[in-house]
Amino acid sequence: MRLVRSGQASSRSDIARITHVSASTAATRVEALIDIGLLHETGAGRSRGGRRPRRLELRTDAGVVAAADLGANHATLALFDFGGALLEERSLPMDIADGPERVLGWVVEQVRALRTASDAPLAGLTVGVPGPVDFRAGRVVSPSRMPGWNGADVPALTKALVDVPVLVENDANLMALGEFSAAPDGCEHLVFLKAGSGIGCGVIASGALHRGARGAAGDISHAPVSDQQDVPCSCGRNGCLDAVASGAALARKLAEAGFDVQGTAGVVEIAKNAEPVSARMFRDAGRATADVLATIVNFFNPDTLVLGGQLSQAEPYVASIRSTLYERCLPMAVEKLTITPSRAGRRTGVIGGGQLMLEHLFDPNRVNALAQA
Repeated sequence: MRLVRSGQASSRSDIARITHVSASTAATRVEALIDIGLLHETGAGRSRGGRRPRRLELRTDAGVVAAADLGANHATLALFDFGGALLEERSLPMDIADGPERVLGWVVEQVRALRTASDAPLAGLTVGVPGPVDFRAGRVVSPSRMPGWNGADVPALTKALVDVPVLVENDANLMALGEFSAAPDGCEHLVFLKAGSGIGCGVIASGALHRGARGAAGDISHAPVSDQQDVPCSCGRNGCLDAVASGAALARKLAEAGFDVQGTAGVVEIAKNAEPVSARMFRDAGRATADVLATIVNFFNPDTLVLGGQLSQAEPYVASIRSTLYERCLPMAVEKLTITPSRAGRRTGVIGGGQLMLEHLFDPNRVNALAQA
């Protein structure tokens, strides 16, 4: 399955040659995958000197997967076929403070509405949340911006409403996966900064999502900012990056300075005016963010740093991040570092969610169990 999905193999003979199994073994395994509806034959392939082989392809119409990327006040939802192609997408207002039962019930309703884009059965759902996630347990752990969600077993709550596999993941991790799926060849190590109403970070190491021991890897939101120890954070500590440099923090500071600002979107609009007081605030926020990122860049040495979230549209913020990184990082760490804005924008999280579910569904052990059933 992995060889056919990646395009490395398009026939039984390709599979036998690459895996060094006999032609009869390759044919038997392919027939099992055809029987369970995951592969199909699409005509004659390219000849390697003999009869033209029958071409194999993934049955992209065999099922669909859904992804929901939940923010504090909005959600993006999308539907993908088995080949990862986007079938339907929508962004809607939503309040994460409504709690897990109500929000997840709403998500399932929206996924059912998306299903009108395809007749294929729903095979899985990924839910991205703006808080720490113990991926193995499927639980949200001590989220500072998600009241009522601590300890919520998202897969169990959601599977009570829809009988398919359900995965839950931190939103920045999903965004990192989404960006990596569109990254140029040669990119193996990627860091994604999500700078919206809150701040998050996802890490791709050697081509795979790096979660750490439980799922906290890359979470920089509560990293301390050295000269901001008088700023209280929602986590109960002082001087956290999220409390100092997030969209919510900037909205608060701008309002205190007399600006009429509504949320992070309003913050970005103010940034476009290049007003001196607000420009200084954006530069300070970018510098604080880059101080934390500099440690990650020096320690991890990524190929690519992707800047995403609404604040990545604020030029003073982005310019400050760039200049501070080049000032604070080792020359070798930034010599070939690509710093780029998000390619997929608001779709980044749902693209990553779709990819995560497809990898789960096509895990070799799972496919093997289906083929032998």
